[in-house]
Amino acid sequence: MKTEYQEQAKVFKALCDPKRLAILEQLRGGEKCACVLQEPLDLTQSGLSYHMKILCDSGIVVSRQEGKWTHYRLSSSGRDRAVQLLKKLTTPTIEQETPVPPCR
Repeated sequence: MKTEYQEQAKVFKALCDPKRLAILEQLRGGEKCACVLQEPLDLTQSGLSYHMKILCDSGIVVSRQEGKWTHYRLSSSGRDRAVQLLKKLTTPTIEQETPVPPCR
């Protein structure tokens, strides 16, 4: 059984790799075929597949098959969920009245 934290971690895993960030940048221009994504990133087919699985598992990217090719695009609902998750995890639940000293 997967915990809520394991599911949430998929979003951050998707965003913590330079190649995956480059893929997201390419997808900002619209849906792309795997063959189009592969070349500029200097990735093998298996390397691209690995990164796309992580991006799709996070919900930030969705895919569709067209013949033997897979096409990828950004998911607006996945993006919204990722933004909400970041806000939730970084918003204090209580107002701090006195400043907390920095960690040493």
